[in-house]
Amino acid sequence: MRNLAACIFVAVLPLALHAQDLSALPAPLVAKVMAARKACADSNQGEFVLEWGAVVRTDLDGDRYLDWVMNESGFACSSDASLFCSTGGCESHFLVGNTLASFLTRGWEVVTFGRHRVLLTDVHGSRCGGINPTPCVESLVWDGETKVWRTIQPAKRQ
Repeated sequence: MRNLAACIFVAVLPLALHAQDLSALPAPLVAKVMAARKACADSNQGEFVLEWGAVVRTDLDGDRYLDWVMNESGFACSSDASLFCSTGGCESHFLVGNTLASFLTRGWEVVTFGRHRVLLTDVHGSRCGGINPTPCVESLVWDGETKVWRTIQPAKRQ
């Protein structure tokens, strides 16, 4: 049993170390990590960790090329557990080409809907006129021509 645990540790160790390697990240995401490191250090000299899985590659815009997503839910600070997330969620950063957009989310998923790739974000219930536990999801579609995420404007209530 002890050998199994040692093997698992040795197998996972490179993954944990790789999570700290920023050399493969695009500059806008490196800037987010550096700002987070500074914020953590400024918070009682905390130590910042970029956890495994904080950065993922997925096709956000439907061009069949992998884009970048960084979730601050994968940011950790030794001196402040709630530095990067709150009841409203955590910042998620979506990089398509050279355009970075950040949204406060509790989670996200990309689905194909017709001819579009749609970013679904789980957001705070207040965005839907409720309170924290009120279910609320926003859908966004990348507009490659104008380089912006598009979503419907809230309907005016009568």
